[in-house]
Amino acid sequence: MNLTISIIYGSVRTDRQGIKAARYLENKLKDRDIQVHFVDPLEYQLPLLDKMYKEYEPGKAPEAMQKLAEQFTGSDGFLIVTGEYNHSIPPALKNILDHFQSEYLFKPSAIASYSAGMFGGMRAAVHLRAILAELGMPSISSIQPFPGIGKLFDENLTPQNEFIDPSTKRFLDEFTWYAEALKTKRAEGKPF
Repeated sequence: MNLTISIIYGSVRTDRQGIKAARYLENKLKDRDIQVHFVDPLEYQLPLLDKMYKEYEPGKAPEAMQKLAEQFTGSDGFLIVTGEYNHSIPPALKNILDHFQSEYLFKPSAIASYSAGMFGGMRAAVHLRAILAELGMPSISSIQPFPGIGKLFDENLTPQNEFIDPSTKRFLDEFTWYAEALKTKRAEGKPF
């Protein structure tokens, strides 16, 4: 089944390290012949939330917001890559997520988290799960942590931790299963 996945990365910090995990996941999805929209807040630079996309008259939304709305509408699932900022998610990630809603409905999400420490951003991931459910894109049960992000990947994005490749395979197997299942079900119609 043909799938399109949006990877939403959340950091805009100088010398950001999590981009390596996001690009690694992008490569792993592409290895499965999945079309990927890579959403980087540095590229799209949405303003702090004032109006959601749905609150604009058709054709009046800012160009970056319109492009994201089209990508999200055409996506079969969302892979969210979050760092851990004070036990929560980065503000740039929350800002992107909050600009949209109907574009997410009845599509699965998957959470990948990272941090400099040994827990790989799991506290942020747990917080993010509630946000994604409220937005209508429930997350799969697995979470893919990337601990010690600063030293985790070499220059070719090869993980330096032997557990990352096998856990990522299982994580993406589960995510793509849900994406395919919900795509099939959406084709039959939505409950509202």
